[in-house]
Amino acid sequence: MVKTLLERLGLASLSQAKKETLVQMTILSVACILSFSVRLSSVLRFESVIHEFDPYFNYRTTKQLVEQGYYEFHNWFDDRAWYPLGRIIGGTIYPGLMVTAAAVYNVLNFVNVTINIRNVCVFLAPLFSSFTVIVVYLLTKEVKSVGAGLVAASMISIVPGYISRSVAGSYDNEGIAIFCMLFTYYTWIKASKTGSICWSLTCALAYFYMVSSWGGYVFLINLIPLHVLTLMVTGRFSHRTYVSYCIMYSVGTILSMQIPFVGFAPVETSEHMAALGVFGLCQIYAFVTYLRANMSATNFNILFRTVVTIALTAAGLAFGIANFLGKIAPWTGRFYSLLDPSYAKNNIPIIASVSEHQPTTWASFYFDLQLLVFMFPVGLYYCFRELSDANIFVILYSITSIYFAGVMVRLMLVLAPIMCIMSGIGISTTLSIYMKNIESEGGPAVAASKSSKKKASDYPIKSEIATVIVTVVTLFLTTFVFHCTWVTSEAYSSPSIVLAARGHDGNRIIFDDFRESYNWLKFNTPENAKVMSWWDYGYQLTAMANRTIIVDNNTWNNTHISRVGQAMASPEDHSYTIMKELDVDYVLVIFGGMSGYSSDDINKFLWMIRIGGSTPEGEHIKESDYYSSTGEYKVDKDASKAMHDSLMYKMCYYRFGEIMTEQGKPTGYDRVRNQEIGNKDFELDVLEEAFTSEHWIVRIYKVKDLANRGTT
Repeated sequence: MVKTLLERLGLASLSQAKKETLVQMTILSVACILSFSVRLSSVLRFESVIHEFDPYFNYRTTKQLVEQGYYEFHNWFDDRAWYPLGRIIGGTIYPGLMVTAAAVYNVLNFVNVTINIRNVCVFLAPLFSSFTVIVVYLLTKEVKSVGAGLVAASMISIVPGYISRSVAGSYDNEGIAIFCMLFTYYTWIKASKTGSICWSLTCALAYFYMVSSWGGYVFLINLIPLHVLTLMVTGRFSHRTYVSYCIMYSVGTILSMQIPFVGFAPVETSEHMAALGVFGLCQIYAFVTYLRANMSATNFNILFRTVVTIALTAAGLAFGIANFLGKIAPWTGRFYSLLDPSYAKNNIPIIASVSEHQPTTWASFYFDLQLLVFMFPVGLYYCFRELSDANIFVILYSITSIYFAGVMVRLMLVLAPIMCIMSGIGISTTLSIYMKNIESEGGPAVAASKSSKKKASDYPIKSEIATVIVTVVTLFLTTFVFHCTWVTSEAYSSPSIVLAARGHDGNRIIFDDFRESYNWLKFNTPENAKVMSWWDYGYQLTAMANRTIIVDNNTWNNTHISRVGQAMASPEDHSYTIMKELDVDYVLVIFGGMSGYSSDDINKFLWMIRIGGSTPEGEHIKESDYYSSTGEYKVDKDASKAMHDSLMYKMCYYRFGEIMTEQGKPTGYDRVRNQEIGNKDFELDVLEEAFTSEHWIVRIYKVKDLANRGTT
């Protein structure tokens, strides 16, 4: 059949090598197309819309870049964010994503392909996922073989752990950062294998692109030095490694310092000291090697002991003095959280409040990786069995990424590619071994001898066992495809800005409350109105409603966010003082008690309380005051007085006591908490209801003006 097809296409005369290349290119092309198309489910189900929260800020800044140019973008002071502080955009972001999208937009318009910048942003992540497929193929091919590369490339195209951050509309830094990271790894392996200056410079440029795109570059700049250090310890360090690392580190560091948000961090912060230390070790190692080749053994040993003692003492003193003088910045809170998962919960509640910073459950590992969880150890075994410099690198990548992904669910994104690479190696090697043992229809197995007398080393029923193994692997791969398709369609293709649910009759119900509310703010409030909400919704408010907000998702100022938390957790009279202090005109809350939307502000309220009470101004706010007498978090009649009196409770449940949400349930029945609210009959003193969306998901209140002091 294949032969007939090749004859019809006029390819039968090609050599075997060319036919193999054609098959490889076909498989890789199909994987790239599949990678792009499988991520379009959200566009097909809803529309071309940007997802989540952070992508709206990225879209807004990209639009500014395209319309105003890079100079204005770099010097842009955003007075709509963090009122009254504002934000310098150019010096507080990684611009790689925006510059990439703007470049694609300008190139397409240059060749007369008219496209809206929003659509470029929507489809950028799926486009780069196709590039990632190619890089995974090249990386795995360099580590193992072409077959392993094709399997790994096919897996990365549909694995949910990567799709979660690269679907159409997910315009976030990770959308291009994973490609940058893997491309840096690939060029590093090529550079360390060849010692080529060209590959080393390419690696430095790839690292620069990675630094400009995502703060996760810190993982990369610690992993490569760890690889070099391991090669030193195991006696595998060579001049090729020396040349490649020195060029990569020196050029890459200089380039990375050109990013304003990074600045001098590569030579000042603790997260980068490992790379600098290994760079110094490389120089010492090379110098020692030179001396050993030009001195007698006795003189060398004396000099070596003396130099090492002096060098270690000097390095220790220099490091201690630099730390004492504050020249080396301490680790950031997020970095501490990776080393100690309980650190953020105990010390920095603003970091612990983010859902993607929570530890990963076993269910999440299986949900996002499925078959890869079982095939990963197989690939790891084959890498250990045939150790090489490249294999040592992917082993280190595997071990470190598993640990970090277990500490923080967001870093599942870093784990997914190496899971695909290791599983590709495991599946490809397993199939290569056992496929040879399957008997063909007309004769003995391909790898077996024709003479039964020479089968002393073979085990019984060799062909049958091989058939079972191949069948099981094929079955696993089939279930993996179905699982990935289902997860992509059901879990990762629903934009948070537009919600969907099934009614009792099975028809789909669309909840478009967010855009409805943001449009109301945009067209029914003064242009200079200031809106207070919890920080989750800041980026969407500035991008879609074009209104000034008090806090947003950047979370750089814990004191300011704490002040908003105090306003939400306090009684009306105290909250009014804070709102007037912040010059607030409108307050926005998200409420799911009517629709059953569980990611609402009542469920986030405990974090507002914790963050609000984490600063001296909020010392009066105690989390225990908001629990019932039995120590439960409730909204019914058993809820505490502090809970009933809080501004958040009143804004969410104002007039809710008049509503019947479910048949057979009393009025004021909260469908998320499954409780009848305890305080139904109350009025607002300092706020007035301005707008409530169709399904009550978004509620907006206007802050009343101060009473005229001249009246009696």
